[in-house]
Amino acid sequence: MILFLLPQFLLVFNFYEYIADTPGSCHRLSCGDSLFTVYSCPIRDRFSDLWSHNNYIVYVAEGRKIWHTSQGTYDLQPGSCVFVRRGAAIIEQFTETDFCFYLFFVSDEFICEVLKTKSTALPASGKKYHPVITIESSEAVHSFFKSMLPYFNARHIPDQSLLQLKFKELILILADNKDNKELLSYFCALLCTPQCVSLQTVMEDNFCFNLKLEDFARLSYRSLSAFKRDFMQVYNTPPGKWLMKKRLYHARNLLTIAGKSVSDAAFESGFESSAHFSRAFSKQFGIAPSSLKKQTPALS
Repeated sequence: MILFLLPQFLLVFNFYEYIADTPGSCHRLSCGDSLFTVYSCPIRDRFSDLWSHNNYIVYVAEGRKIWHTSQGTYDLQPGSCVFVRRGAAIIEQFTETDFCFYLFFVSDEFICEVLKTKSTALPASGKKYHPVITIESSEAVHSFFKSMLPYFNARHIPDQSLLQLKFKELILILADNKDNKELLSYFCALLCTPQCVSLQTVMEDNFCFNLKLEDFARLSYRSLSAFKRDFMQVYNTPPGKWLMKKRLYHARNLLTIAGKSVSDAAFESGFESSAHFSRAFSKQFGIAPSSLKKQTPALS
């Protein structure tokens, strides 16, 4: 994960709930837990640390943002369209231009319901999928988002049945394009992947973000008690203990291999503060991270 030195650690917020619970921030259309908005966000901080229990599709109309995830960096500019799987990310913002984008939040359950209505089966795909999946910028995709503008400008809220049809239309457009191989791979996984594998994917993709156990439970579509029980069955250790060890070893690699500073290693491994990280690191490895950093030759 490629991040940057930050003056302080960021508060992680639920992106979906922020849009849903702050009507003054943007105009939005909703149907069940599906949510669609055209969002011109104000630039307050260079970085925003966020997560969502629902997947979301981003279509950029104007400006630029960079999505930083555990598996890579995604530079989104006008015309970019991506599918962001449920989970966490750090968003880097730029002040040079205004930013406006379409956001479409949708659950795995809704996607599966729509896919089951397809008259043709999804093409088999063994391609792996990442936290952020690039969507082929077809004319159908561009036309769909443009077609949503009249519903936002209407004087009355569109009928729920009409909105549901529009939400389904977008999923079917994406699923009907064979060039969206990585996205189709994810769609196939939703239809057939066991829950235990889904839990593992959630943990491996998001352990380095400062999320609470309740957040991990929600990401894996479980209650907190069910999450703890299933986690023990999969990993044979409590989630809190697993997260601490996973983050510490990840931080050690950032210090020794990537040449990160102590502050950056702490932040990029999901710790609340450098002080908390240093205490936990010293307890685990018997050496302070600052001392380890001094012993490690700088990478050329």
